[in-house]
Amino acid sequence: MTPALNKPLPDFEALATNGVKFTPQAYAGQIVVLYFYPKDNTPGCTTEAMQFRDKHKDFVKSGAVVFGVSRDNMASHDKFKQNLELPFELIADTEEKLCHMFGVVKNKIMYGKKVKGIERSTFVIDGEGILRHEWRGIKVAGHVDEVLKAVKALKKAA
Repeated sequence: MTPALNKPLPDFEALATNGVKFTPQAYAGQIVVLYFYPKDNTPGCTTEAMQFRDKHKDFVKSGAVVFGVSRDNMASHDKFKQNLELPFELIADTEEKLCHMFGVVKNKIMYGKKVKGIERSTFVIDGEGILRHEWRGIKVAGHVDEVLKAVKALKKAA
């Protein structure tokens, strides 16, 4: 079941880098930014991760915690995180549970072949676990600023 805007998230658990176990309850009271991306160490995903990294202090100041999510395994995430010096954790969704839950698995055509891929998407969950914003099929340029603006507006409204 895909979470609906302005509705609470269903319960789930996901493992992230540094042994972090993500559950919506563990971050109650905080704004959570979940951004889904296709693959570690690819140009668009690297750019997006670096933009979230570069604005990370602003997200934290606004009461938000950021998590990147992809189907890559923990070893790949650890390397990606280390190489880019990411100050936030990456969730390894190797079984695509979160990807399916948020409806970001899409059929794509790559080099003339149909493949199942992750649609670059971002979700913002408020301190009560309610999905407040979603962006799907996004372009990297300017996106992180848009997410930060939404987070700041949520903080003001709280």
